[in-house]
Amino acid sequence: MPDDAAAARAAAEEESAFSHPPVDPDITAAYGDHPDQVIDFYVPRPGREAGAPTALAPLVVVLHGGAWRARYDRRHVTPFAAYLARRGFVVANVEYRRGGEEDGGGAGGEGGAGGEGSVPPAGRWPDTFDDVAAALDALPALAGEVVPQADAGRAVLTGHSAGGHLALWAAARHVLPADAPWRTDGPAPLRGVVALAPIADFEVAEKLEVCDHATRQLLGGQAVFAERGRYADPARLLPTGIATTLVQGRADVVVPHQVAESYAEAAAKAGEMVGLTLLEDVGHFPLIDPAADACAVVAEEIAQLAW
Repeated sequence: MPDDAAAARAAAEEESAFSHPPVDPDITAAYGDHPDQVIDFYVPRPGREAGAPTALAPLVVVLHGGAWRARYDRRHVTPFAAYLARRGFVVANVEYRRGGEEDGGGAGGEGGAGGEGSVPPAGRWPDTFDDVAAALDALPALAGEVVPQADAGRAVLTGHSAGGHLALWAAARHVLPADAPWRTDGPAPLRGVVALAPIADFEVAEKLEVCDHATRQLLGGQAVFAERGRYADPARLLPTGIATTLVQGRADVVVPHQVAESYAEAAAKAGEMVGLTLLEDVGHFPLIDPAADACAVVAEEIAQLAW
């Protein structure tokens, strides 16, 4: 458990990150029929801080966090999306189905840590994964249609927390088990992945009780945790061959740095080169807070892959 000072700092960081008013997108497009199967697009804004002016701009795909729970939707990362647009990127902010009130208890089959419904269940199996796969498959053509200046050939995938998990997972679809419905024939056409405080190793996350056992709920409960983990746990889907950077705060008490470190170690053992940027005195939310220095670090990591 975090001490009082760490808890107070985490609360202040969260308050800052959520203090920015939501930023409406330039365009919203659907990739499916469900209300959550939509992508918000942000076009590059004047005042670009990185990259040389070009006719086309790199495409940054954002997958939001929130423990795969319905109470957190894409709106909370719209200031982050707009921040990236000001740095010259076309940004695609992806929504997907999550677990919670909307699905009558969710496919997770469990409530909180004690299984008594103390928190909404995390995720919807297999809907959450269906949506992310469908969104990424539709995105190149969709972006080309609604944002002609988007260069899908210079796409970078990023995500925060649970969204960081989904970003790593989406980049690993070509190494899923052969019977996985989301498996692709080859790697996604990405310049790379920048995963922010990702829930990247399910075994370690469960041991640390991350987000009230959200990983266990996402997969449908303890009885299927190990089996479904073969299809969902990024630490078991290596190597991907796609350039990957993890950005993590050492002071993170929501998704502790041990989760990212375990993934990086597993990647190294699998022969993959994965960068791990650990930020001192930084917690969970500054990575997506435009007012925080850590957000500039994130943008620079994305720029190094995209430009």
